[in-house]
Amino acid sequence: MDLGRVPQARFPGRVANLGTEVVSQDDIDDVVGKLGSFTGDNRAGIERTLHRISAIRNRQGRIIGLTLRVGRAIFGTIEPIRDLVESGRNILLLGPPGVGKTTKLREVARVLADDAGKRVMVVDTSNEIGGDGDIPHPGIGSARRMQVPNPERQHAVMIEAVENHMPEVIIVDEIGTEAEAAAARTIAERGVQLVATAHGNSLENLVMNPVLSDLVGGVHTVTLGDEEARRRGTPKTINERRAPPTFDIVVELLGRDELLVHPDTAEAVDRLLANKPVGGERRTIGPDGELQREPLEEPDLPEREETFRPRLGPTRVCPYAVSPVLLERVIRELRLDAVMVERLEQADVVIALRSRADDPRLRRAADRRNLRVFTVKRNGSSPIRRALQDAFYVAEGLDEEELREAVREAEFAIQRVLTEGIPVALSPQRPAVRRIQHRMVARHHLSAESVGKEPQRHLVIHP
Repeated sequence: MDLGRVPQARFPGRVANLGTEVVSQDDIDDVVGKLGSFTGDNRAGIERTLHRISAIRNRQGRIIGLTLRVGRAIFGTIEPIRDLVESGRNILLLGPPGVGKTTKLREVARVLADDAGKRVMVVDTSNEIGGDGDIPHPGIGSARRMQVPNPERQHAVMIEAVENHMPEVIIVDEIGTEAEAAAARTIAERGVQLVATAHGNSLENLVMNPVLSDLVGGVHTVTLGDEEARRRGTPKTINERRAPPTFDIVVELLGRDELLVHPDTAEAVDRLLANKPVGGERRTIGPDGELQREPLEEPDLPEREETFRPRLGPTRVCPYAVSPVLLERVIRELRLDAVMVERLEQADVVIALRSRADDPRLRRAADRRNLRVFTVKRNGSSPIRRALQDAFYVAEGLDEEELREAVREAEFAIQRVLTEGIPVALSPQRPAVRRIQHRMVARHHLSAESVGKEPQRHLVIHP
């Protein structure tokens, strides 16, 4: 209803005029008089219903237009994602207005409260999920509902719900500010399942939104060293995910019966930032009501630097502008399971003089065969010894088997952090072993810290 225009009823794909008379100010005032008060976001409702009325005001604050939206509780709308909802993981729903995000949230609240028997709390900022009035609509089942006095306090009510009411699940509609994104992360870190919607049509929109990108891990700019940029085949300045995502799963609602599921948000964001196919699974409801699943292009696993090369025989080391005699002598002194080779095409590891590390021939061979290249500042026994100790994770005075097991554990933990985007704690180790583990972590561009007191001091690897 707009002042001076014929009222219209708008349906998906068509518009119908309601009569021929234009709307007068008296018509608008008559409707407003039968409603509850409008909140700070210019929304009102009808008690014990799911209908929503939104106001358009002029510069003087007078209401000159109304949008009356019919709300319904539709059962079964979450069947395409019911397995995700019942998994206990945090889920974020994205999609354009009118695609059914709030309807699905309402059904999620009912299913988790009634069917799964969980303690569910709905943070209902504009009374869209549970309806207007103090008694929530039956559409949310036995889930409880907290109303928000004004939209600016939504983040505070989200935290209050966790601290005061011991929920197992929190449902939030329309996360749209930085404070609400921070509150969502706080809730997720406390072990409470969070199901919410956010302003955004797709995962890509959300990643590029500076206010809400923290919901999927955030983005920051990283400057790589020359060697690492060459190894990755990327520019020196790239965008990377800053932290683990608040939401484990992102669901893009493409239509009422079609959606795109990203079951691993961390991997999807990493691939998006690397300009690779994001993948995911398209789910649709067919004409016969059957759920159809269609995996999108299967993404290749990200390339990762390997600590151990699963090949038979000793590791082959090639000197590049380094004395072969000195290299062979140090290999014997350290008793490494390695042999020296003369050609780059035969090598697994290269020990190169730092001033020659940028030679095109070496760079081409390293890129083509994914070689690990270690540089020495000068041609001498001590620098070569340090480079080989670094390459083979050697620490003098340590038990070989103990060190091998510590390195193997660190490599496994690094792969978990890269894949799952979660912190991983290692077993307690002596300081010399921890230093080696720190070097391993640094090579994969992750961070690590030593925590605890000796002899229980250990590394925790962070994304």
